[in-house]
Amino acid sequence: MPEILTPAEARRTALAAQGFSASARLRARRPFDPALERLHVLQIDSVNVFARSHYLPVFSRHGSYDPDALDRHLWSSGGFTEYWAHEAAFIPVGDRPLFGWRMEDYRARHRSDGRSEALSGAISAVRASLAENGPQFVRDLETGPRERRGPWWDWSDTKRAVEILFAAGEVVSAGRERFERRYALAEQVLPASALGALPRAEAQRRLIEQAARSLGVGTLADLADYHRLKSGEAKLAVADLEEAGVLLPVQVSGWRTAAGKPLPAWIHRDARIPSRLAPDALLTPFDPVCWFRPRAERMFDFHYRIEIYTPKEQRQYGYYCLPLMVGGRLAGRIDLKADRAGRELLVQAAWQEPGAPSRTPEAARRLLAQAAAWQGLDSVRVSGAGNLPLPERFDPAS
Repeated sequence: MPEILTPAEARRTALAAQGFSASARLRARRPFDPALERLHVLQIDSVNVFARSHYLPVFSRHGSYDPDALDRHLWSSGGFTEYWAHEAAFIPVGDRPLFGWRMEDYRARHRSDGRSEALSGAISAVRASLAENGPQFVRDLETGPRERRGPWWDWSDTKRAVEILFAAGEVVSAGRERFERRYALAEQVLPASALGALPRAEAQRRLIEQAARSLGVGTLADLADYHRLKSGEAKLAVADLEEAGVLLPVQVSGWRTAAGKPLPAWIHRDARIPSRLAPDALLTPFDPVCWFRPRAERMFDFHYRIEIYTPKEQRQYGYYCLPLMVGGRLAGRIDLKADRAGRELLVQAAWQEPGAPSRTPEAARRLLAQAAAWQGLDSVRVSGAGNLPLPERFDPAS
């Protein structure tokens, strides 16, 4: 394994680790596993202007598929569960014990800040109702008319109570309807093997190793961010894994600290460094390729900020821009919206980065046509905003 990687080698290593390849074919049996195994966590987000975020990483890596089939695989197969693994995310149900230390941290935090005591009545009521009646939505758990709202996200006491129990691991998601969680006691829907917890240090070592597998090559900050570990705890895990020969120290040319020194990085001993890998893809803003913004800047020279919460007149690129990958480089961003009633994919703005490959417009058009077809839309309509030249209108078959 080389001790020094070029920036291009680092990018190819990262993309290979993330499951990108030249093949657009899905595996015939268990078709989603290639992407899900590489990702380990699949971030969930409620924004649905184009497609919900957890659908995009599989599309980005493998092309068109049936989103309902992915939902059945995630929520009904028994192989996955939801937890705070990066942000809210799907994780393999067998890896839930790796987050037992985080559940305990949440329990301690809610005791110390007084939330558990303040909501003790609502917490007891939620436990009792779920034990007696099985999985329920918050609207089913709430009693009488809409309850009074509290200061946290304008949630009712019942919603606050159930989220405290979810964070602590007592309550889990038993599926969703219109993206609303149906809650259940953990023992009602999970196997006994998923209810325990590994010792903190062992669990964090395993999470850091998994992060290294999913990232290929990364800095301490990259490895810590993948499952949202604190830097100090991640540093201890990295040291243990380096001593064991699981993580190998490397340098990536051009990766520097603020003081200008080489930035320490590690590569997983099983990482592959392809001689060539140049995929094209549309990414969700919550794809691991770009979700940690410092890594996206360092790895791809791509400065990205989501502008959903930016006032419209202050937005630079658009409401919900999908990063555009061309030839393995982040070459642009496209603000998309699905007009379901009109059966059109609306390109509200399209931008290319300085130095983007000359074929970026061609790649963007092809990816947009694929995205429209995947979502069952009949045409793509382009507003013309931005500096990426695209036809005003085209259909997926063109």
